[in-house]
Amino acid sequence: MTQKTVPQKSVRHAMIKDILAHEVIETQDDLANALRERHVEVTQATVSRDIKELMLIKIPIGDGRYRYGAPMKESVIFTRERVRRLFQDTVTDVNDSENIIVVKTLPGGANTVASVLDHASWDEVIGTVAGDDTILLVVKPKEAAKDVVRRIEELMQDEGEAELARGKSAGN
Repeated sequence: MTQKTVPQKSVRHAMIKDILAHEVIETQDDLANALRERHVEVTQATVSRDIKELMLIKIPIGDGRYRYGAPMKESVIFTRERVRRLFQDTVTDVNDSENIIVVKTLPGGANTVASVLDHASWDEVIGTVAGDDTILLVVKPKEAAKDVVRRIEELMQDEGEAELARGKSAGN
């Protein structure tokens, strides 16, 4: 029987990049299974964390299906224009309760949007958890939740709508 190993994160990340270059990986389970086939024992939480750390994105492959892929350039991924387009195309709803914000996305979009939110480095956001189409943001202090929701809603609007909304909130 072959021994299962838990390689260092950098080795596992290199394996994931190689897997994505040679196989169509549609789900976290697919990725976990591909790693296990290479004798790497991983949990769903580890795979989810690796996806976030590698900033993997969902790429449409037709018939409403998506696969994981690596971004070409980090600087291209997080331009304001690209972030705004991602939120307009992917985020369907945002709501809050106390210090929790729930962001709903199209199926398969939550990891990409959560990654952008993580890299936004908003001081009030102390963490995100992403599923397939839902993201939970934990905000501290809870009074900041409304402001974070407002920023997300602005990203969901086109530039003209966002300027109009800012003008109305300023009392113009």
